[in-house]
Amino acid sequence: MHVFTTWVRAALAGGALASAVLIAAPAAHADNPATGKGPATAQSMPEIAARLPKITSADVLKLARSQIGISENAKGGGTKFQEWYMSTPRARETLARDGGKLADYLNAPWCDMFVSWVGQQLGIGPVMGADAYTVKHAQWFADHGRWGHTPKPGAVVFFAWSGSKHIDDINHVGFVVKDNGDGTIQTIEGNTGDGGAVEARTRPTWQVAGYGYPMYPGDLSASS
Repeated sequence: MHVFTTWVRAALAGGALASAVLIAAPAAHADNPATGKGPATAQSMPEIAARLPKITSADVLKLARSQIGISENAKGGGTKFQEWYMSTPRARETLARDGGKLADYLNAPWCDMFVSWVGQQLGIGPVMGADAYTVKHAQWFADHGRWGHTPKPGAVVFFAWSGSKHIDDINHVGFVVKDNGDGTIQTIEGNTGDGGAVEARTRPTWQVAGYGYPMYPGDLSASS
């Protein structure tokens, strides 16, 4: 554990792993979208979404865009996204799953904490999911039938810098803003760039492992 953590932090300092995970994770499991743990057997995703605020993909992107410019400190942490995640029951659940100490989250890679924070701030955490580990968050979408390979505004985009399409190879996460139609997408991402910040980026789609599709309650209302 100590060796892995030291290696990740050293790589972050050199910019090589801007969105690596702090610790290795165990085998995937299906989490309940309403609670973040246990099998989702009681209610379907549409039933859960129907009870949530009528937030749309446009609302999500508006909030994400408003965070552009927020950056980490020299230790790779100290953002409000990391502090928020540490305060949540979900942080205790992921610690029980992955190991480590709660304080480790304060300087851990925070791209997925940013995505999770956006969902929670808008009251749609049960359909956005919440995690600090990109691989597990992607698997959560896949386990609930919300995974695919088509870029859509508001989709959660998971990157594998190697070009792999396997969930286990995912390195980073953000939000899709637009499909440019030329083999690139526009995104908003946390923990990106040289200084580790929230930034708008243009990415080639060959780096995308897949997309998670939150069931946005407001978009469901508009289409019904």
